[in-house]
Amino acid sequence: MNPASPTGVAVLIAVVNSALLAVLGSVWLRNYREFGSTLLLGLVGFSAVLLVENLVSIAFFFANMRTLYAMDPLVGRVVLAMSVLELLAVSLLTYATLK
Repeated sequence: MNPASPTGVAVLIAVVNSALLAVLGSVWLRNYREFGSTLLLGLVGFSAVLLVENLVSIAFFFANMRTLYAMDPLVGRVVLAMSVLELLAVSLLTYATLK
């Protein structure tokens, strides 16, 4: 995989997203244990689902999807765009949570 390709950058962004989601999940879980709010429980579930999605997408890329991305460059650009949007959303949530 060429790290400078759109798909390579998307995978790197998925790694960053995973790290941010792990931070969010741990903060929200700690707060849930302290306050017991169902909203916090929902946020823990939200972060867990997105974390699994990112980890599966990374694993799936390395296991099977290299050929699909190589066959159609548009796919790599679309994956990159979706990863950037998710990074923006997760970054905003992380900023607001840690503030």
